[in-house]
Amino acid sequence: MLPENSTTDKPLNCFQRPRRLRQTATLRRMVRETILSVDDLIYPMFVTEGEEQKVEIASMPGCYRYSLDLLLKEIAEVSRLGINAIALFPVIPENKKDDTGKESYNLEGLVQQTVKAIKQAIPEIVVITDVALDPFTTHGHDGLVDENGTILNDPTVEVLVKMALSQAAAGADFVAPSDMMDGRVGAIRQALDAEGYINVGILAYSAKYASAYYGPFRDALDSTPKFGDKKTYQMDPANAREALKEIELDIAEGADMVMVKPALAYLDIICQVKETTNLPVAAYNVSGEYAMIKAAAQMGWIDEKQVILETLTSMKRAGADLILTYFAKEVALMLL
Repeated sequence: MLPENSTTDKPLNCFQRPRRLRQTATLRRMVRETILSVDDLIYPMFVTEGEEQKVEIASMPGCYRYSLDLLLKEIAEVSRLGINAIALFPVIPENKKDDTGKESYNLEGLVQQTVKAIKQAIPEIVVITDVALDPFTTHGHDGLVDENGTILNDPTVEVLVKMALSQAAAGADFVAPSDMMDGRVGAIRQALDAEGYINVGILAYSAKYASAYYGPFRDALDSTPKFGDKKTYQMDPANAREALKEIELDIAEGADMVMVKPALAYLDIICQVKETTNLPVAAYNVSGEYAMIKAAAQMGWIDEKQVILETLTSMKRAGADLILTYFAKEVALMLL
């Protein structure tokens, strides 16, 4: 219904009409600035001991802890969907945890045996292994702890180096230190090179924030800290310049790719990091971000598919070259 004084033969004096490029789906695709592709996705996956085990994570609907036999089948499926890389996270039983995290560098440990099996069965998939002690320690912190509850930096780095070397020996393509200890990237790079693993890359969790979005992930690994928090080593969510400092240090120490974690509440950080480096920038669409979308979708409050695509597109638009996301398999099916 036109307003009373309106006329169709006297158009507004508009030389620019951006809506012309939005008229059809074909036009919108032609001028789209940001394209989300399955090649952008890294799929985080959880491995546990045993056989024929596929246990859904209550706080992460659609995500599972897999025993190795079923994990291999799932990886074969995601590889067929075009997903090129997985990030591996272990669920370690309590009887193999201690205060030192020594199971983390056991050459016959869960991670090491899993990597060997994956590379034998599906050699083309890129395997990224986590380097941090929280899944392996009784206290749930990413580093060694002294009698006063202080997280020890340099002794922790020594253990992380052993861990990274054991993962490289198993066949990992990238090791991904997520612990946020100072100097660990340089120490790992030097050790890898000294042992002949010059082609094993480092995906550094460079700007990893002390975020409240990690809760479901800690449920998945049973790695919630038994005391205190992680604010003395993970970053203050209020800081942006500090992220650029951390990125600069990790690049100088030999990182091949850098990461911002979490992603959704830190799109500004992703953008700033992308403007300061030519290295690939990864963003981690973390468990809390995943769980919120799943919960809202289950309540019927959102269009799940469209919100997933919009959320991941926002991360790529901000500057992420790669996105670690629990939605990877779903998105790959959407993009077929």
